[in-house]
Amino acid sequence: MHLQVKKAILPVAGLGTRFLPITKAIPKEMLAIIDRPMIQLIVEEALASGISQIILINGHHKGNIEDFFDTNYELNNVLAKKGDVANLKAVEKISNNGFICSLRQKEALGLGHAILCARPLIGNEPFAVLLGDDLIFTDAQTPPALAQLIENYYKTGIAQVALISVARAEIYKYGAAEGNVDPKNAHNFVINNLVEKPPQGTEKTDQAVVGRYVLTPAIWNILEKLPPSNDGEIQLTDALFKLMKVEGLMGYRFLGARVDAGDRIGYLRANLMHALLRPELRQDTISLMKELLQAN
Repeated sequence: MHLQVKKAILPVAGLGTRFLPITKAIPKEMLAIIDRPMIQLIVEEALASGISQIILINGHHKGNIEDFFDTNYELNNVLAKKGDVANLKAVEKISNNGFICSLRQKEALGLGHAILCARPLIGNEPFAVLLGDDLIFTDAQTPPALAQLIENYYKTGIAQVALISVARAEIYKYGAAEGNVDPKNAHNFVINNLVEKPPQGTEKTDQAVVGRYVLTPAIWNILEKLPPSNDGEIQLTDALFKLMKVEGLMGYRFLGARVDAGDRIGYLRANLMHALLRPELRQDTISLMKELLQAN
């Protein structure tokens, strides 16, 4: 019987340089997907996957992320006096769902280092990691992507990374997972090698690692002892490679549509996909898209 996965880390300390100049003043994670900041969609996925404690690994310029998940008594009071029940429930839900805390990553030393910052709050139990610009959309009949990984962790007892298939010509943009599909379950991919952004022409796989992980406590000692890579950062991919050698590592080819909302076109795609999944916006969005296409 495995310990339950109840805690999740959300690294949000990055500078968001792909979205400059807006991210000079607004954290990338607070950019709106229709009417909700990107990070709210990530948090909602975590909560819907059974997570009860969320740890934000924050930076000195990201205080408004903490404010967003805090209670705004003045706003609540104004909405209550106006009788705006719908919006009052919406903002109260943000501050009341789950236990959210924030830690500072004092130096930008990489994703592996950001995760290591949370060790005192995680302790000796499995945990999840969700990256803030990887949005994964599922329909109402499909469990959230993180829930799928957690369920597979319970079945296998092996740490999980989320995988998608990409064109081999594009794999150089990702962490690449080499290995074999489990003949008994096409969602499972038994990993025997990980390469961070393999140089073009050297790729051996079309399986790309994206931003959902379920990790075991064995990762802590690996991260603590891991030397920095050539860019001076503690790379999570390097730690996962060592974890694979110690305990094994499973890639999970989840059901759902992943969007890299960290670049402009991906961000636009995320807004459209989110709108199409919301019944009150779907038809108007389709009409708008048709109108724009006809006009151009």
